[in-house]
Amino acid sequence: MIPRIAEINATQSLYLDFIETLKRSGFEGDLNPDYANRVVLSTDNSIYQVLPQGVIYPKRTEDLVRIARLAEEERFQSVVLSARGGGTGTNGQSLTDGLVVDVSRHMNRILEINPDERWVRVQGGVVKDQLNAALKPYGLFFAPELSTSNRATIGGMINTDASGQGSVLYGKTRDHVLDLTSVWLGGDIWHSAPLEAGELEVAKTQPGKVGEIHRLLDEIHRDQAELIDACFPKLNRCLTGYDLAHIYDESGRFNLNSILCGAEGSLAFIAEARLNVLPIPTYSALVNVKYDSFESSLRDAKSLMEWQPTSIETIDSKVLNLAMGDIVWDTVRDYFPQRDDEPVIQGINLIEYTGEDEAELKGKVERLCQHLDAVSGQAGKSFGHSVVYGSAEINKVWAMRKKSVGLLGNTQGQKRPVPFVEDTAVPPENLADFIMAFRKVLDDQGLQYGMFGHVDAGVLHVRPALDMKDPEQEKLIRSITDEVVKLTRQYKGLLWGEHGKGVRSEYAPEFFGELYPQLQRIKAAFDPRNQMNPGKIATPAIEGVELLKIDGVPTRGRHDRQISAVVREQYDSAMNCNGNGACFNYDPNDAMCPSWKGTRERVHSPKGRASLIREWLRLLAEQGSDPVAEAGHIRSRSWLSSLTAKVKNTLGRRRGEYDFSHEVHEAMMGCLACKSCVGQCPIKVNVPDFRARFLELYYGRYLRPVKDYMVGSLEYMIPVVARFPAPYNLLMNNPFSRAVMKHVVGLVDSPQICRFSLKQGLKARSIDWATPEVIAALSPSQKARSVILVQDAFTSYFETQLVLDLADLLTRLGFNLLVAPFKPNGKPLHVHGFMQKFEQAAQDNVAMLRALEASGVPLIGLDPSMTLTYRQEYREFVSGELPEVQLLQEWLSGEIERLNLADKLPGGSYRLLAHCTEKTSAAPSLRQWQSIFSAMGQELEIMSTGCCGMSGTFGHERENLRRSEDIYRLSWGEIVNDKRINGNLMATGYSCRSQVKRMDRQQLPHPVQVLLAILSQRVNQ
Repeated sequence: MIPRIAEINATQSLYLDFIETLKRSGFEGDLNPDYANRVVLSTDNSIYQVLPQGVIYPKRTEDLVRIARLAEEERFQSVVLSARGGGTGTNGQSLTDGLVVDVSRHMNRILEINPDERWVRVQGGVVKDQLNAALKPYGLFFAPELSTSNRATIGGMINTDASGQGSVLYGKTRDHVLDLTSVWLGGDIWHSAPLEAGELEVAKTQPGKVGEIHRLLDEIHRDQAELIDACFPKLNRCLTGYDLAHIYDESGRFNLNSILCGAEGSLAFIAEARLNVLPIPTYSALVNVKYDSFESSLRDAKSLMEWQPTSIETIDSKVLNLAMGDIVWDTVRDYFPQRDDEPVIQGINLIEYTGEDEAELKGKVERLCQHLDAVSGQAGKSFGHSVVYGSAEINKVWAMRKKSVGLLGNTQGQKRPVPFVEDTAVPPENLADFIMAFRKVLDDQGLQYGMFGHVDAGVLHVRPALDMKDPEQEKLIRSITDEVVKLTRQYKGLLWGEHGKGVRSEYAPEFFGELYPQLQRIKAAFDPRNQMNPGKIATPAIEGVELLKIDGVPTRGRHDRQISAVVREQYDSAMNCNGNGACFNYDPNDAMCPSWKGTRERVHSPKGRASLIREWLRLLAEQGSDPVAEAGHIRSRSWLSSLTAKVKNTLGRRRGEYDFSHEVHEAMMGCLACKSCVGQCPIKVNVPDFRARFLELYYGRYLRPVKDYMVGSLEYMIPVVARFPAPYNLLMNNPFSRAVMKHVVGLVDSPQICRFSLKQGLKARSIDWATPEVIAALSPSQKARSVILVQDAFTSYFETQLVLDLADLLTRLGFNLLVAPFKPNGKPLHVHGFMQKFEQAAQDNVAMLRALEASGVPLIGLDPSMTLTYRQEYREFVSGELPEVQLLQEWLSGEIERLNLADKLPGGSYRLLAHCTEKTSAAPSLRQWQSIFSAMGQELEIMSTGCCGMSGTFGHERENLRRSEDIYRLSWGEIVNDKRINGNLMATGYSCRSQVKRMDRQQLPHPVQVLLAILSQRVNQ
């Protein structure tokens, strides 16, 4: 479909030679010069896109030494190296046209925890939240807080000297670095820690770079002391990277780490770090304060600092409204009530208190609240507030605040808020005036924007909305940045308050002034040939070597504008990915992207897949190919007419003929189509949607595997096969046929069709089918307590007893269940890219469902994944309003009065393992399960789990079996086998229950079956 990009040029040849030589040197990690890995790591969370020559994943410190040593050999002295951690930088810090060195895949171990002395030793690829999860049992935490803490690595935090909420109290990353193990160009390993005078003198005598650098820094400190004091601003978020102001720390010790922290990998690779950790505050409270204007929230924050909080964060109305439309709002809505007689919320301040004395903390909160009540409604003051106590609930609000970064990218239309002037820092007392001036700059350009940030530290994140695909709007990057630079100078602040310099290092000479040549001397001592992340922070004083310029680096918009508007619209959820990296969430008990967690390969993530689709579309456009038109052609032609071409192309693939589409295909086939990305990505990147569109085109040119046809036709075949299930079940159990299925077809361990039919079971219970005649015969009172079950193939034919249990449960609760005729839902068709057939299935279903809905009887579905298809995948293929098919718990929770049986039933405690799609696409429905169980006198805990690894038929496919098992063991396996949980586990998803049965030989019930058993106890008493 898309041939090799171009012949190998001299630069590519050099880098390929470097990679091959590195492999022969004993390198133990992964070496990826393939185009897919390069494309995925060509972007971060900035506006820029730079294609690297390859990606290197070192396995241990010795691999970093091999890289650094080889790069100093004469033939490789033009090779460029750039360290990368979580890839969440907003200024292109880790982007390079050389080699990316990514430590996150393998060098991610917590090496040592010393709770008595309160320090921890970690590798550079450890994720911040991963570290804090390991520290929590000791009552400790690593303090610097980030909105990206679930994917930001410690090495990345050190390289950008990261900080965030709470920095006034806790400082920045460097304030918690005790010592570093770094690898320098040439292969030296140096363990840097604060040095007393005698230790410094010893370090100065070290051979080579080590001694030279210690002598140089001491000389700069001695000779430039007055200039340093005058240049570096006295801010909480002072200049970082090459931090001359802190060559000596407050104790008078020489500290090389002040130079390395914030250096963005331009001086050395960070291999390990020993970090100071702190006790988790015993008590905490959060006061959520509402304002009728954002300016009021900013100006009031200054006076609120007098009430001595731990931190104050602010969010404007744009961000707040985006949060209200996101899954995250379900967890915090109760803390931001909006009465009819109140103004519309235009800004909020989040004021946190922490401490060890509960009475003292509550006293502070009460005094603040008394003040807020006294001034409520006054001009420029708040009009309402709420208080949250306890870290568990407070963390829900902070999770909403953290998501603000990504949510800003989810505004509608072509103009999206983008980061390029988003972390300015000024003295807090100047912040409100600075922001008003900042807003005027943007207002004069007619731009929309969102704002949030750390008002206590004088840092505010401002993201103007631009369509970067428009060349004229792209030019605003220069004009707006120049204006903001002037404002930061005017208000005694900085352009870079939190997110590092990266491409914006262009302004470093202006800010550092006469000191900039000293930075160049430091850079030259570490990296004389400018190989380490060149163009960032400082360059050696070499003729022709310059810092990068904000409008001199290719942007994503420049790439995307090559794709036609029609195609961009068709693939909009991939095009709109802004690289925020929420899909790189490390937490195994979070549903977000199981394929990323199971592989640790960035191509197998929503961001990775979106990047590949964008590049695939761009290359098609370059060829003059229109994928939208081609999809229409594929749907209109016969299968036989394209067979010859497909055979020819497939044989070419087997011979090794290159097509970038094969790399895209490999990434897409690793997707479980669980739709966690749709629910949890702030941008709502929808991998299953563009995956299905891609597969349709890919298999328009190449032969499909047989298994796809079997899976796609399953819903159509199963009603026929189920009439005589014994032959099918015997065939699936026969060792010979199972071997054929596995090795020829590509499917393993197919589930068994139930031996008795649903029709028989319903007839025995006098349950009617939902025909027009049956519905018309219902009396008004019967209709008021009736509900129609929309069947799905999995529960109706493989778990028939569950459907019958539902019938028994609803009957005992006084409801009248009707069952809709079975029609294929089409979900398997969509998953495998049979788009024309899926569209027909959707239209057939909607016609039936609309007729049933017109009767006034509610429609429900039992399996979450299949039921949610009616409101999600169908939306793209059916015009008009879709019929409402509710999840069982969504409907049943509305009938809660009929369930008030708590005083009549024995109490119990249960735990629910929810389906990924249900958790992320219908989050409120989990609380509805809790309300149902509560009404029946039962306690229900929603367990935090990742993905089970099955996801429909994914786990039944031979190529996915190992990955499916790995994903299951990450989260579900531990919970299912945890004896401390004491049983009482339930699962809502058919595929989840199937996976548990397959992996651990345990049969988890559905909540319906548990509720039925509870009611049965009542009957038996």
